[in-house]
Amino acid sequence: MTTTEQRLAAIRGGVPARRHNARTIAALTGNPGCTRRAVLDGAGVDKPRLAERIGFPARFGQSRFAISRGNAFEAQVKADGGAELLRLVAERLGVTPDAPATWTDLNADDLTQRHERSRDLLAAVDDTSPALFDHPLLSLEIAGQRVYLEPDLVATRLAGRYHVVEIKSFPVVDGQADPGKVAAAAIQSAVYVLALRELLAAAGHDPELVSADVVLICPRDFANQPVASLVDVRRQLLVLRRQLARMARLDALLARVPEDFTADPAAEPAALVAALGSVEAHYAPDCLAACELAFFCRHEARGHTAALGRPVREALGGVADVAEALALADGDHLGEPDQAEAAALLRAAARLRAEALAGRPT
Repeated sequence: MTTTEQRLAAIRGGVPARRHNARTIAALTGNPGCTRRAVLDGAGVDKPRLAERIGFPARFGQSRFAISRGNAFEAQVKADGGAELLRLVAERLGVTPDAPATWTDLNADDLTQRHERSRDLLAAVDDTSPALFDHPLLSLEIAGQRVYLEPDLVATRLAGRYHVVEIKSFPVVDGQADPGKVAAAAIQSAVYVLALRELLAAAGHDPELVSADVVLICPRDFANQPVASLVDVRRQLLVLRRQLARMARLDALLARVPEDFTADPAAEPAALVAALGSVEAHYAPDCLAACELAFFCRHEARGHTAALGRPVREALGGVADVAEALALADGDHLGEPDQAEAAALLRAAARLRAEALAGRPT
């Protein structure tokens, strides 16, 4: 009998599984209903390589300039043993530290030793002075793989809690930041919160000691002056737990996948396209910012209402085809009984559009 591990290896074509990081784990939550993505990520398939092989290469990622700018801003915020950083975090939490924070740099080359040291130091819960841990190494199990994660900073013993601190280089202008970038930072931070809670639970401590309020530090008004904000990641934690639990049940997912399904990079592109088409996808425009196969899935979904976004798909109920939706709007097609509500909505929209066009000045 083929074991789950053997089948996952066969899906990858025998190549080593690609390891996740905080960004890829965070991206998993963007489309939790997509079986195709869950199977590929559970198997550890190299999706960028797969997308390039089938002719739909991924077109997103951080530029070298953005990475350099982020590193410079982080170094500035952490200068002088984190004195300014402690002030920002404490001020945002509404507390006054009784003593200067201790600073522990957990950067090291050896991952195993670094992870063990991070675990031992972070699990040492006490009521002494506040502590700042620079780049601790946490871990989570993703589909049977132990994945190492590296938050920018963890602040402990401030307001009696642990707080994940994320430092981002996108600006806060007039008190507002780009909603998409804040959302991405929130889900990435939720990954760290979950990993830190699991670390404390494994050490016999209350995981709720880790606050769901993440401290996000960004430059203010395009300058280098840092400003701190609190981001509540409780909703992101719920979504993250559900998706990780789903990926842990790989046997159930694989039961919905053809036995000969493959993402072997050595296979012919046509064979890979046919294989991908045999596994259910759940494309939405949001995928373009989070999944390496999004351009392929968008091409595949052309002509379907799903390609217009989740709000449209949900509003149209069981109307899956754009041509059918247009026929319903024109009144040329009555539709099925379960499409009555969507048909009425489409006809009302078509009537309003006609009235608006009729009243438009020429």
